[in-house]
Amino acid sequence: MKNLLYLFLACLLFTACEKDKQKEDVNVEEESTVYTPIQDSELETAIIYEANIRQYSQEGTFNQFTKDIPELKKLGVKVIWLMPIFPVSEKNRKAKGDLMVHDIKDPKEREKYLGSYYAVADYQAVNPDYGTQEDLRKLITTAHDNGMYVILDWVANHTGWDNWWINEHPEFYTKNEKGEIIHPKGTDWTDTADLNYDNENLRLAMIDAMSYWVKEFDVDGFRCDVAHEVPTDFWNEASGQLHNIKPLFMLAESEKKDLFKQAFDMGYNWEGHHIMNEMAQGKVKPNAWSDYMERVKENYEADDILMNFITNHDENSWNGTVKERMGNKANLFLAFQYAIPGMPLIYSGQEYGMDHRLKFFEKDTIPKTKGDVWKKMEILAKAKETIPALHGGKDDADYITIQQESGDEIIAFKRVNGESTVYFMGNPTDVKTSTTFKMGDIKVRDIMTGATAQLRENQIIDLPSGAFRFLEVVNE
Repeated sequence: MKNLLYLFLACLLFTACEKDKQKEDVNVEEESTVYTPIQDSELETAIIYEANIRQYSQEGTFNQFTKDIPELKKLGVKVIWLMPIFPVSEKNRKAKGDLMVHDIKDPKEREKYLGSYYAVADYQAVNPDYGTQEDLRKLITTAHDNGMYVILDWVANHTGWDNWWINEHPEFYTKNEKGEIIHPKGTDWTDTADLNYDNENLRLAMIDAMSYWVKEFDVDGFRCDVAHEVPTDFWNEASGQLHNIKPLFMLAESEKKDLFKQAFDMGYNWEGHHIMNEMAQGKVKPNAWSDYMERVKENYEADDILMNFITNHDENSWNGTVKERMGNKANLFLAFQYAIPGMPLIYSGQEYGMDHRLKFFEKDTIPKTKGDVWKKMEILAKAKETIPALHGGKDDADYITIQQESGDEIIAFKRVNGESTVYFMGNPTDVKTSTTFKMGDIKVRDIMTGATAQLRENQIIDLPSGAFRFLEVVNE
């Protein structure tokens, strides 16, 4: 009988083993949803999608992305984060490394380089390569009609070198002892000019620019680039004024704790992301995750949300693809980011199993063929939406580490919300591992396969390298 049980459990095992400038028609079929501003309750089951408009399609336009919004709905996407949609500065535009576009002699070669999204030339204009203001409005309306919210990537720390502020308001910028405007200290962002928040008029101008997009385009919030490099008291002031217009969702590219107190709803789970990479690469033991979760519990308030990710625009372009960094553990950590507290992120192309580094300063295109990753994301989205134990917002489900009888080669925890319970066990090591868990006498459903099984007290779990079990307790 025990052998039959192990055989059945093995069946449950999930093993991770040329731009067209003409206006485009956007024909989007969807069941329209009545739009209301974002509420905290919707964050419990939310998934966020980072949209790289430049690289999302061959055309690199708003309209091509808008066509796919109903498809993203199938992945449970609730928040669309648009990477910067503003015109990119031409002055001091980067090509690659330390090479600037103006140092390239061949005119055709220079045309290849589109610059950094984060070198903003005008905070109140759209990049003409992406389309028109009306195209952007159509994107936002389509998202709202599909029950989604749109936040803009906001670059408040610096501007591009031909931003009109440089000539009209040089006092907005940080200067050296010679009175010259400088790029942000401690960085190689030489294509940008550092802003000086000691200037009160800069603060007013920045809040005015942010307000423009809320009032005129009905955007639902902002993802704020390098938020920790901008004074927290500015963000507190800005967030307060913006929320007077309508309820918004604010995401900080930071895990700095004082940013959560007043200004931001969610921050980056940078430390957690790095630990995931290190576990996948064998640099730390799985118990490093349990230690990290204890630090999170101690250092953050209960309603602070962390964004979980295994890739994003920085990681993909500069540090490698998911496969490069995680190898055969990629599927494990894909499910893991949905299982832990917080909000999972999908980066453009990830849903299609993208296995190349997108160019950062040049045109590139993500793949658009649905495969295994898409199917897994659909399953995970349904689980996130329907299982209370996976709530990850301001009132998230409890996270409890499961003690193992021997060894520390498996990540094991459960999430509990009332009568809803899920278990997650994964093997991020390079060797097969077996251990015993005190799980009680329970019936479970494998979230990834739908199969059910009866587990016993002192349950033995065998997990090959990169394998995981994601189980929902069935209450009868």
